[in-house]
Order: sequence, then structure tokens, then C-alpha cells
Amino acid sequence: MSDRIITISRQFGSGGRTIGRQLGEKLGLRCYDQEMIERIVEQSGFTEDYIRQHGEYAEHGFFAGLASAGYYGTSNQDLIWTLQCRTIREIAEQGPCIIVGRCADYVLRDEKKLLKVFIHASEDYRAKRIVEVYGERTETPEQRIKEKDKARAAYYRFYTDMKWGASRNYDISLDSETIGLDNCVDILARIYQNMD
Repeated sequence: MSDRIITISRQFGSGGRTIGRQLGEKLGLRCYDQEMIERIVEQSGFTEDYIRQHGEYAEHGFFAGLASAGYYGTSNQDLIWTLQCRTIREIAEQGPCIIVGRCADYVLRDEKKLLKVFIHASEDYRAKRIVEVYGERTETPEQRIKEKDKARAAYYRFYTDMKWGASRNYDISLDSETIGLDNCVDILARIYQNMD
């Protein structure tokens, strides 16, 4: 695999995707997020919305749990996980890049020059941001944040057997509210440029 890859995991609404894009522009690296979804769509035949929902979030409910556990054979989510892992590895082999989400930190954990980043912020900051940036309804942004983060954490736990957001699983964790998105980009750029 190629060297110097950045993976960005993030709480919903924390700006991790934006940081990834801006960091890619600053460093001249490709940032994979939407394009990764498109590749998985091509390989799987599932719709983009389906991949977006099931490629990073755990399915809920008793029957979803049975399917994931293999009682009904391989689940769609397991198929997506397999394709997602393959896609992440293929992207990493093409050269230095940034990969947002999708457990890329875990998939590429044996990569020698991997910078694993986690972006977080307070719930109030994220609630305000998802209304302003994503156009979410103003009535229940906190509930949406809780649901998204809970589903991401469950997905991460299921496929990696590790705790999502735990500092020991990342090289650096940044508070995008306190530090600011632009400063997060600058900090990560400096670290990346000094990686051996």
C-alpha cells in the first residue's frame, strides 16, 4: 500500500467532512467521501441512499441483528461492509489521500504511515451547525445527532470490536468547535507534512 494516508472519523455535524475536503485542497490530496459511495454503488447494485445509510450506520431491530449474525445468511450490510473494505484498500493503494468515515481507520490499521483523526464538538455546536449547513429541521437537531452518533458507534463496534471515538483508537482527536475548522485543517496539514 501507498504511504501517508489520513482517515477522518467524526461525530455527526462536527465538520469532519468539511475539514477533510479543505485539508485535501491544502495538501493537494484527493479526499474520498462521496466518490467512495459511488464506487460501492457501481459494485453492489444498491442505490446511493441505501449505501449512504447502511455503509456507516448499524441496522436496528431484532431481525436486523439476526441477519447480521448470520441466521439468514449474509446480510446486505455485511455485503456492503465487504465491498467498502475492498474499495478503501483499492483507494489507499492508488496513493496518498484522505478518506472520510466508513471505518477506514480500522480497515487500514496495518498501514505504516496512517494518520487516524477523530473530529468532535459539543452537541449544541453540532445541532446549530446541522441546521445552518445541512438544512436540518430546527425542531429536533439534538435528537438527530443522538441517533446518528449512536448508529455510527454501533456500526463501528460491530465491525471493528472497538469503541468509536475512544482516543486510544486514533492518533489525534480535535474539537472543531474550540479549535475551529480552519485551525483543524492547519494542524492536520502540519502533522501530515512532518510524517516520516
